[in-house]
Amino acid sequence: MSRLHAERHLVQRIGWLRAAVLGANDGIVSTASLIVGVAAAAQGRTEILVAGAAGLVAGAMSMAAGEYVSVSSQSDTEGADLARERAELATQPELELDELAGLYAARGVEPALARQVATQLMARDALGAHARDELGISEITTARPIQAALTSAMTFSVGAALPLAAATFSPQAVITPAVSTASILFLVLLGAVGARAGGAPVLKSVLRVTFWGAAAMALTAGVGLMFGVAA
Repeated sequence: MSRLHAERHLVQRIGWLRAAVLGANDGIVSTASLIVGVAAAAQGRTEILVAGAAGLVAGAMSMAAGEYVSVSSQSDTEGADLARERAELATQPELELDELAGLYAARGVEPALARQVATQLMARDALGAHARDELGISEITTARPIQAALTSAMTFSVGAALPLAAATFSPQAVITPAVSTASILFLVLLGAVGARAGGAPVLKSVLRVTFWGAAAMALTAGVGLMFGVAA
């Protein structure tokens, strides 16, 4: 007697995980870079903290709006494809059956069996079968604009709060190295957590996020030094 076993694949996390990692990474990198750049321009603590706080608020709203617009466009495209598929199922069901059976046959299923499977699936949920196997739309990959927007905004805010806190509690003379060091450590942690949550190689993820984060902070510090005005 065979026993069923439950499986929870990591790909089921892809929707919120992508938005969460992107939001937190952008929060850390953009806010730390902004703080480092303003500090390098020899500005006072008040100006540095105001710039960091403004960057947090503006960045969170920008991330939310950007994710919502982007994922909404994906959702609109999926909706249009499903509407087209629904109309084709209503007007030419035999052609749609042939198409679905052909997809299974192309994957290696014996043609007669492929048609039998297609017939049974279409009898149960024709649109669902075509959405999944023809269009590649499933419960896992379906666009969720509000979820993506909220996740990005919240994780950006959390990420941005970390370098801002480091700047707040550091002596003004060492804000730049303190924020840079703390942010690199935060990025290492984020890369490791994101990799573990998604089942990806930890070292590769850590190196990727820390390299680009360090590069962003270095470039912004250079801009601050070039255009800085002594306080």
